[in-house]
Parts: sequence; structure tokens; C-alpha cells
Amino acid sequence: MRTETIEAITESEGNVFADLGFSHEESELMRMRADLMKHLRHTIADKGWTQTAAAQVFGVSQARVSDLVQGKWDKFSIDMLISLLIRTGQHCELTIR
Repeated sequence: MRTETIEAITESEGNVFADLGFSHEESELMRMRADLMKHLRHTIADKGWTQTAAAQVFGVSQARVSDLVQGKWDKFSIDMLISLLIRTGQHCELTIR
């Protein structure tokens, strides 16, 4: 029987990007972008849209929707993600803590 020893477990700070060593500013921006992308992917799934149908609602190409669904976060600005969200008829609010 093989046993493995775990040397150390570090508790998360609550932001995986900060845990990976990104600066506070960069990790917060990446978290916000990831949250927006997740919400848009859930919207597509909840509405039962195909990528083509989502593209029509978003006013973008199907290839852009594919990038979104695949989580290619580097291809989307926060501004663009908020615009896509608004195009679905949803409202986005900023909370500052």
C-alpha cells in the first residue's frame, strides 16, 4: 500500500487568481471577468440557446460565443462582457466594498 504525505495545505484567500500569485489588482480584475463569463455561460444554458442563437442575441459571431463558452477570458474585456450581459436584457450593478 502506498501512502502519500501532504506537505502543506494553504488556505485560499477566496480568489483563485490571488492564490496563483497574481497581484491584488490583476487578480480582482480577472475574478470579475471570470464571474461575468460564468454568468453569461449560465444564461446561455438556462435559456437553452445554441451558440448561433446566443450570437444573434449578443450581436456577435458564433465564433465569439464559442470563445466565451470555452472560457477564453483573454479575448474579452470587462466592458465587452457587460455589454453582452445587457444585450440579454439583464442589469449589471457594481458593488464597492
